[in-house]
Amino acid sequence: PEIARHIQNPLQEQPKMSPREETALLAKDPSSHLEYKSHPSDFEDIGDITLTSSSSASQRRLQRLLKNVAVIVSSSLLVVSLRYILQRTEIQSGILVPTGPYRLVEAHEGSDFFDYYDFYEGPDSLGSAGYNMYVSKEHAEHSQIVDIIHDRGEELVYMSSAASKDGPRNSIRLEGKRRFERGLFLLDVRHMPNGPGVWPAFWLTDEAAWPRNGEIDILEGVNGMTTAKTALHTSNECDMYAHVSPYDMTGDWEWITGIPDTFTGQPNFDIAKPADNCWVMAQHQWANEGCTAVHNRNDTIGGPVNDAGGGVYALEWDPQNQFIKSWVFSPREDIPQNLIQAIETAGLKDFSKRIMPDPHSWGLPYAYFAIGETTGCSADHFNNMHIVFNLAFCGNVAGNRFITECPAEAKQFNVTNDPMKTCEAYIASDPKALEEEAFWKIRGVYVYERELEKKAMKVGDSEQ
Repeated sequence: PEIARHIQNPLQEQPKMSPREETALLAKDPSSHLEYKSHPSDFEDIGDITLTSSSSASQRRLQRLLKNVAVIVSSSLLVVSLRYILQRTEIQSGILVPTGPYRLVEAHEGSDFFDYYDFYEGPDSLGSAGYNMYVSKEHAEHSQIVDIIHDRGEELVYMSSAASKDGPRNSIRLEGKRRFERGLFLLDVRHMPNGPGVWPAFWLTDEAAWPRNGEIDILEGVNGMTTAKTALHTSNECDMYAHVSPYDMTGDWEWITGIPDTFTGQPNFDIAKPADNCWVMAQHQWANEGCTAVHNRNDTIGGPVNDAGGGVYALEWDPQNQFIKSWVFSPREDIPQNLIQAIETAGLKDFSKRIMPDPHSWGLPYAYFAIGETTGCSADHFNNMHIVFNLAFCGNVAGNRFITECPAEAKQFNVTNDPMKTCEAYIASDPKALEEEAFWKIRGVYVYERELEKKAMKVGDSEQ
């Protein structure tokens, strides 16, 4: 069922009195009364209870009534808890499986968008080492680097960054409040951050258990790149080699060359291999390379997508059917009709009028990863993940590649031929390009999950 959000009023209480004070009050003024306000619950809105306590009998009736209310609420909580435990048991035992049609779980749009996220506050992680400081929601609003804007009749989410007196830019990192074990994730974006030293990302992870619980990068670009990639980063024993057919996707694996020779330490450009091992420490791949699938077109991220008015990025994580798939649809004329209808109807209050997405009608994905029992990567490499949006600068990726990928800017801001310091000098100069291009404009994020169904029993099977 659709998840409902209940806004609860705080409990309204009368000033606390001792039993002696209550007795004295009633003796002095028998018409005085005590007003009790109940909490609306998720199970039944009991409403407000107002009783006049003019005698001990009235007080006893009031106490009995409140006890009955407490029993009703406790019983409701117990029933729901038992149902949840039973459902979890049936899921874990394989009786209930997520094989039904998709249903909408969350729609992040307009003024409600930020309700689904926490603002991370602090420096970038050591692994990324971005030249930026993530700020709180209050700081971001005060600096006008987050906002809900109206553009060409659409309500869009705006996220950007701002220069600071300390050098690193103040920026945004959003972390989703809800955790997922599977799902279809859609990002409808009108503009994404782009340019030299710029490193935006839209991804899934569990930071506290990384890389054990995995990471899925849905949209990630550095230094103005124009070709989309989807990457998985995992613990050991997650390999795509010989488990993904070239007919499963329109893209290809990223090919790696220049890995330092084991004995000489010199880059070896004579050997190239596909980045199809998802383990962050896989041999003969760059550290934390992961398994990376690359789009077959060079206009699927960054500037070309922005110039085309945006696009839709879709990722289907389906452990039951043993795959993770990824699509990019841009320009907007290329978006499948089913996907357009799903996004346009996601916010309707009348559930019956919502169109559910059907990835089977979208064509082949550009990225395909095999996960599950019969593959080289068990599905338990991906657990308890939430959505993350962030906008970083320089760091271990955009920074280390800055001189190679942004030669004009590197020549102007060169610092002892050090790519990281050169990138940081460029960002610290607060170039106009950051104001003009390094920002998000988002139409919405939509998350769907397949409905649970009873697993069909095979001949010879028996229920335990």
